Amino acid sequence: MATAKKPAAAKTAQAQVAEVMETIENNVTELFPMTTGDVPEAFRDMAEKGVAQARENYAKVKAAAEEATDVLEESFETARANTLDLSTATMDAAKANIDAGFAFMKDFMAVKSVSEAVELQTAFARERFDASTAQAKDMQAKVTKMTEEASKPVKDAMAKSMEAFKAA
Repeated sequence: MATAKKPAAAKTAQAQVAEVMETIENNVTELFPMTTGDVPEAFRDMAEKGVAQARENYAKVKAAAEEATDVLEESFETARANTLDLSTATMDAAKANIDAGFAFMKDFMAVKSVSEAVELQTAFARERFDASTAQAKDMQAKVTKMTEEASKPVKDAMAKSMEAFKAA
């Protein structure tokens, strides 16, 4: 019996809601008798222009967001590639330095006199200084290239934006 009462109560509630909605609809129609055909053309034109402007602005914002995403992706990809190049160069330099150290130790163990040891040590120090200088210049060039190439898409996008801003 309890389940029979709930559907009846629900129907009553639904009927009450329907009755209230009908009353509201009738009152609104009485208070505002204007139909869509009665809406002044100026209001319709204004609404249509507003919708068109909103669509146009959305398209511009969407295009700008896509362009910004493309610029960042390009910049990150360039930075990634250059970082890989820099890492490879660093590992190559470290390997060359380690190989040179082992070669020096092998040669140093074979010396027969103190003067030969001093001469070998002096030559090794000069060679390592020159190699370290060359490696540092190479690393500096790679870092400079990486910075310039990674920032180029952002610089280009900013210049394009400034030109568009000046034109507007």
